[in-house]
Amino acid sequence: MPAQAYAGKDCVCQLRKGICDQSCVQGMLDTPFYIACLKLSGRRCLVVGGGEIGLEKVEGLLACDADVRLIAPDAVEELQALATEGSIEWERRDYEPADLEGSFMAIACTDDSEINIGVYEDAERRAMLVNIVDVPPLCNFILPAIVRTGPLAIAISTAGASPALAKRMKREISELFGEEYARLAILLNDARGWAKGTLPTYQDRKAFFESLVNGEPDPIALLRAGDEAAVLDLIAAAQRTHATA
Repeated sequence: MPAQAYAGKDCVCQLRKGICDQSCVQGMLDTPFYIACLKLSGRRCLVVGGGEIGLEKVEGLLACDADVRLIAPDAVEELQALATEGSIEWERRDYEPADLEGSFMAIACTDDSEINIGVYEDAERRAMLVNIVDVPPLCNFILPAIVRTGPLAIAISTAGASPALAKRMKREISELFGEEYARLAILLNDARGWAKGTLPTYQDRKAFFESLVNGEPDPIALLRAGDEAAVLDLIAAAQRTHATA
């Protein structure tokens, strides 16, 4: 259950029940989420709230090359430094609905429920992506835990049921899928141009790449042993085989 939604605590969602009765999270685990990877490069993303959680969200957006605008009367030192160096735009004031204009998505993480609800409702009216941190009823998208290694990104979500479990899974997955997987992805990407120019059908290209990923010797084992040259030899051999098939 989300940290901000449990029976007896002050209501923090748009139902405005006064005291939470958990009605907002009923059926939460049955919600089917459409999983996608968003290209944020150059897109305006709004963050409302200048605390530690705001910093976490800003850093995540900057890692994806987003154009970040922060709205907050005050901000932690790290956010102030990002604004000073020009990495983000910071407007030192309270949120206004007009702040959403021109933004692709909005993330709010203030300690004022009415502000959070306002951001959600204003964004919904504009058909925008919006996430109010730790309040699933005030989100039309959720942010999974991410394992990121080079070009690889693995998302873990428990639909808000247990962030602690998601963090454990993130730790274990990061140990299982290390740098060698990212390196193999880069090597296979280098072969994509050849495959598209040489192999006439999708099925032909699929067979080529699957023969490499699932073949013997195992390219992941070779990369773990530091033998990238052997992997390049495997790719070259597969190209010769499939080009003449």
